[in-house]
Amino acid sequence: MKPVNQHTIHCAIVILAAGQSSRLGEAKQLLPYKGKSLLVQAVDTALATEIRPVVVVLGARNETLSKELTEKEVVIALNENWEEGMGSSLRCGLLKAQQVAPETNAVIFMVCDQPHVSPELLVQLIKTNEETLKPIVASSYGEQSGTPAFFSSKVFPALLEIKGDTGARKLIKQYADEVATIPFPEGIIDIDTQSDYQTLLKQD
Repeated sequence: MKPVNQHTIHCAIVILAAGQSSRLGEAKQLLPYKGKSLLVQAVDTALATEIRPVVVVLGARNETLSKELTEKEVVIALNENWEEGMGSSLRCGLLKAQQVAPETNAVIFMVCDQPHVSPELLVQLIKTNEETLKPIVASSYGEQSGTPAFFSSKVFPALLEIKGDTGARKLIKQYADEVATIPFPEGIIDIDTQSDYQTLLKQD
C-alpha cells in the first residue's frame, strides 16, 4: 500500500515589489526587458507555475504599478508601511496569502529585479523541500543564498517578526542548519542601479 503523504504543501508565491528604487532613480519595476516590464515578467514567471495564489506586494507608486496588473491573475497586497523596509513587505505578503488562502502552509518569496528566474526554478524549490524536509530552501548564487526562497509554516512566526530593511536573507542565515539550497548562478544579476540595468541589456 502506498504511504499516505501527511505533508500536503499549499504554497503561495509572494512577489516583493513595494520599494522605491531610490538608488536607480526610477521605478525598477517598470524597466522594460524583453518586451515586458520587470514587474510583469516576474508575475508571468510565477503564473506559469501551477502555484496559487500569486500575491504582489506594492507600496511606492502603487497606483501606477497596479495598472500593469489589471489583466493578471494576482492578488495585490498594499503595504502602506513600505518605507519601513523589506521586513514590512514580507509580513504584508505572507498575511495576505493566508487571508486569501487560509490553507497556505508555505510561501515562496521572489523579487522583480532578478530577471532570470524561471518557472522551473520556483517549482524546484518546492520539490527540494519535499525531498529534504528542510523548512527553508534558498537559491544559491555567488557566495550567498537568497531569493527566490521557500519558507514552510515552521518559520512563519519568525517571518512575521522581521523588522526594518531586513529581508529573507536574515532568516536564511539565522536558520542555516535548516536550509537547503538549489543552484541559481544567474541570481547574482539584480537591478539596483542604472549601471546594473545597462549591463543586463548588453548581455542579451
